[in-house]
Amino acid sequence: MIDGEIMQVDPESLITEVLKLKHRDYRLIQICAANAGDGVDVTYSFGKEYKMVGLRLSIMPDDEIVSISDIYAPAYLYENEMHDLFGITVKMMSMDYHGNLYRIKNRAPYRKEPAASQPEKAAAQQSERQEGK
Repeated sequence: MIDGEIMQVDPESLITEVLKLKHRDYRLIQICAANAGDGVDVTYSFGKEYKMVGLRLSIMPDDEIVSISDIYAPAYLYENEMHDLFGITVKMMSMDYHGNLYRIKNRAPYRKEPAASQPEKAAAQQSERQEGK
C-alpha cells in the first residue's frame, strides 16, 4: 500500500489484511464509522513512522463484522463505540460492553434504519411524545 491509500476490503478479508499490516509494524491509529448511503463505511487507519494507510469496509446496518481487538488490543474501545452509536454488531471483541460504553438516551442514535421501518419508528416516537404530555 502507498502512503495515504485507503483500500476497500470485504468483511471476510479484514482480519487477513489487518494481520499483514501488523506484521509490517503498523500501529492502529483509529477506527471510524460513518453513514454512507443505505449502509455504513467503517475505516481502519494505521500508521508507521510518517506513513498512513487505511482499510475500509462498506457494510449494511445489519451486517456483522469480526473484531480486531485480538490483534490490536485498544480496538475494543472503537468497536464498542461503533456498536453503541451505529448499532454495528462486532463479533469476538476482547472486551464487550454490551451497549453500555456510553450512557445515551437513544440506542444507536446514528444507525440508519431501512426505509421500510422508518414509518414504524416515526409512529413509536409520536406515541412516546404523547405519553410524555
